[in-house]
Amino acid sequence: MNKLLEMKNITKIFPGVKALDNVTLDLNQGEVHALCGENGAGKSTLMKILSGVHQASEGTIFIEGNQVYLNGTKSAQELGISIIFQEFNLCEHLSISDNIWLDRQPQKFGLINDRKMHKMTSEILKELGISINPKTPVSELSVAQQQMVEIAKAISFDSKILVLDEPTAALTDSEIDSLFEVILKLKRKGVGMFYISHRLEELSRITDRVSIIRDGQYIATKIFKDISIDEIIALMVGRSLEDKYPKFDRIIGETRLYVKEIKNSKIHIKDFEVKSGEILALAGLMDAGRTEFARALFGADSTDIKDVILDGQSVNFAEPEKSIKLGLGYITEDRKKDGLALNMSVEENINLANIPNLTTKGFVSNYKAKENARKYIENIHIKTPSMYQKAGNLSGGNQQKIVLAKWICNDIKVLIFDEPTRGIDVGAKYEVYELMNKLSSENVAIIMISSELPEVLGMSDRILVMQGGQIRGELETKIATQEQILNLAI
Repeated sequence: MNKLLEMKNITKIFPGVKALDNVTLDLNQGEVHALCGENGAGKSTLMKILSGVHQASEGTIFIEGNQVYLNGTKSAQELGISIIFQEFNLCEHLSISDNIWLDRQPQKFGLINDRKMHKMTSEILKELGISINPKTPVSELSVAQQQMVEIAKAISFDSKILVLDEPTAALTDSEIDSLFEVILKLKRKGVGMFYISHRLEELSRITDRVSIIRDGQYIATKIFKDISIDEIIALMVGRSLEDKYPKFDRIIGETRLYVKEIKNSKIHIKDFEVKSGEILALAGLMDAGRTEFARALFGADSTDIKDVILDGQSVNFAEPEKSIKLGLGYITEDRKKDGLALNMSVEENINLANIPNLTTKGFVSNYKAKENARKYIENIHIKTPSMYQKAGNLSGGNQQKIVLAKWICNDIKVLIFDEPTRGIDVGAKYEVYELMNKLSSENVAIIMISSELPEVLGMSDRILVMQGGQIRGELETKIATQEQILNLAI
């Protein structure tokens, strides 16, 4: 293979943090090179330097043997480098064509030549094996289709180097298959790709080499077929994880929450219950109604709900504010959109759901707020330079811990985890699982929504399988199999 890229001795220093320390990495033509590491290891920072979002504090970059200087995303694109972030950079009100050719639309007589632009778009989509009308507004596309539009946009820049950051985090299995077909086509064309993913089991389908970064430092590069997943995990976390799920003997008590009936236009569930100290998993395929049920129970969506009993008392979860006061918490599926105020500090985010307990004579006590935040930063090991750091600047795993801290400092009785470990690494996952076990030992009833069947089987006591907004079956985890869950889900 011809060497396409070399990044030599890259160091990046942010105020108070050395995010990268002397990292060296290379990429070959027609290669998929996986980058693995825990959240906060420096993977995304390294790729942002490659794509011109950040500038390195030290180090050099060579493309096809020539030293280059990347002082912005435009200079990177001109050199054939494109990055597809986990959060898409698309204008939803515009068409596919407009998004791909934004600020570069072909013109005729001083006006945008829509006909030529749609034709150019169709050619790129056809090349990628994607059948979508280029005039379609992005707002009408699925997450997987938006991913393909981002790839098509990268191809329109004649990219030689493509970075994919967690591209499968929100995709179904069939959508992942389609994405991998496109990646293999790009490989055959000679495009070199860096691929970041926490779903290590999927790497075997597309990866040639894998490099591991830990705490901002380069650890190793291996031919993928010559290394096991367990060895990759050991290099990532600096220790071996004998079990992905911590061993724990749970003591399950009496029914903590019972709902006779809950329904709206998307769900209809009867006789739902979860017990004190229990982890109850909600399994199912996309659009099964699991998140819709969680939102309805929490009072976030309009719902007809009857006979709700919490700890033997009749209650009313009519709206989130009432639910919180009654001891119901909800860690949402999309922590960045719904769970965090990204521009606020770690301290402010931790205290968001706990303001009444931090108030003295109608005013928030700065002392109480700081002590509460400090307590949970220490107790659940949130890695942050300070409690005043913006939540948006932390890694996914630490952001998830902030959301968790927000609820557990609020005398919680029932806690809903919606995709608790999505987009976080194996080490951070293990810590979240340990926190879930600790909460269950304190008699918190946990409702866990997860699309990862090993996680469902590894962490729950009981499984409810949903399909079409209804519960299709109940399984005891000790004797359940993935096949049984899927049969009920389908």
